[in-house]
Amino acid sequence: MTRQTITFDSHGTPCDAWFYRGIDPSPYDGPAGRPVVVMAHGFAGTKDSGLEPFAERFAGTGLAVLAFDFRGFGLSGGEPRQRISLSGQLDDYRSAITAASCQPGVDPARVVVWGVSMSAGFAMTVAAGHDDVCAVIAAIPLVSGPAAGRLAYHEVGGAAMVSSTMTGIGSALGARIGRAPTMMPVVGRPGEHAALTADGFYESYLSIAGPSWRNEVDAAVGLELGRFRADKYASRITAPTLVQIADFDSAAPPHSAAKAAFAAHAEVRHYPCDHFDIFAGHDWFEPAVDHQLSFLARHLSPATRQTIEKAAR
Repeated sequence: MTRQTITFDSHGTPCDAWFYRGIDPSPYDGPAGRPVVVMAHGFAGTKDSGLEPFAERFAGTGLAVLAFDFRGFGLSGGEPRQRISLSGQLDDYRSAITAASCQPGVDPARVVVWGVSMSAGFAMTVAAGHDDVCAVIAAIPLVSGPAAGRLAYHEVGGAAMVSSTMTGIGSALGARIGRAPTMMPVVGRPGEHAALTADGFYESYLSIAGPSWRNEVDAAVGLELGRFRADKYASRITAPTLVQIADFDSAAPPHSAAKAAFAAHAEVRHYPCDHFDIFAGHDWFEPAVDHQLSFLARHLSPATRQTIEKAAR
């Protein structure tokens, strides 16, 4: 599968991306080109940490794909490193859409936004304000930071949550006076001081971790997550939407994802698994990616588009 490395600008920050043109001939080709899937990883993730198997499956059916790293993560530029900024990452996602639309052979009117975990929430937020988005895929979506916080409280206990919150406040206050951020591991084993400590998460995350991924994040991320409410945008999505829910998700509350899916009038698929089990190498990757491919085939083929246009006349 041919893959090209490109760089695009996001408000002055260079973002690193992979672009797949997709196989030729493509059943999705139309007069203006083929659709492009824009994809990014979730919480503190990098494109080389589990996105490639999805991207290759999409490209193998004739779709173009652009997978990118958010600012401060992976091979993208930006300082400080390993700091999650909601506004900055939303800017990066919108800039990635613009960059993807300009690639050779791409139909700029047929953009698919794809996200997993936290980036699924970004995808839903971005889709609410983009007329050129023709489909949305939100896999194991994190759509509400407060709901995730309540789930984490149940999982790890109040003392650990208070400790993490105080560390995050200290990091945020220190940044205002020029101090280096306080870092914490992205993932750890149960009982350890880390952002994600549910049973099995350490092994699962490391099983997909690529060479550019670092197991650290600015501890102030908890304050950012407290303001994260992608579910508020769900009702404004007009494009066909697929929401994939892990019923035993220990990181992204399933009930919040289900409510957002209802508001978006989405197609919903459920999987009896935990958060990381839809990635390659785990039991539910094949069903999850097959459902994504089926969803896109139904909504993106030129024949389907002609049928929709005729019905609208």
